[in-house]
Amino acid sequence: MKLFYKTAFWSIVILMLAFSHFALAQKDSTFFFKGALSITNNGFSIIPAFTLGEPAAMLDLSMGNKRLSFEPQFRYSLKGRPWSFVFIYRYKVIRKEKLQLTLGGHIPGLNFVTQPVNVNGADQNLSVARRFLALEILPNYDIKKNLSVGMYLLRGHGFQNYGPKDSFYLALRSSISQIKLVKKLYLDFSPQVFYLTLDEDDGYYVNATTTMGIKGVPLTISSIVNKAITTDIPAKDFDWNISLVYTLDKQYKVR
Repeated sequence: MKLFYKTAFWSIVILMLAFSHFALAQKDSTFFFKGALSITNNGFSIIPAFTLGEPAAMLDLSMGNKRLSFEPQFRYSLKGRPWSFVFIYRYKVIRKEKLQLTLGGHIPGLNFVTQPVNVNGADQNLSVARRFLALEILPNYDIKKNLSVGMYLLRGHGFQNYGPKDSFYLALRSSISQIKLVKKLYLDFSPQVFYLTLDEDDGYYVNATTTMGIKGVPLTISSIVNKAITTDIPAKDFDWNISLVYTLDKQYKVR
């Protein structure tokens, strides 16, 4: 536990110093702040061990400049219990017109589970945090304006014995955005196929996220569908959710 907190602390310090360096080094830079608040019928995760399986609220934030960003995620059960907190730092190593390569770190990731705990001689069900660190690599290529393909590699490590210790996730994915339906109504569609390992278990899956919205309106409806192709990871072979999402997107010019 001490090693985890020491590693997490110094990693955050180094990344925040790097963030400050890149921010101050750019005399003319655009800074952005984005947020998405979601309510869903099923708290779902592509890593089955982290799936909540009940209605949830999610707040995803993103702030930074053209290269470096801080993207924390906060998730709660609608019963008020914490589900997961993930503090993500990302840096765009390559940022060309069509090709991007992003490196990121989850420093740290916290996933909460309910476990019986003895308090003053009485058993109570309390939320217990499972602690993780993870590295991610995200290459992406824009084929044209609204069509892109890419990969997502995630390597994670847990620091407790009552959850997954080692995880590996590799996805081939694509994104089709702003598909016009009628008038201002549009559709975004992001399918992917991925390979996942959790300790000694592994599996292959297909997954798709579909979002429907109206141009100029910050409310959208989004749905995730996940289907196992072949797997020995203990989880549902088929899972899905539907979410109502409110988004905020602001940019600031600093000279």
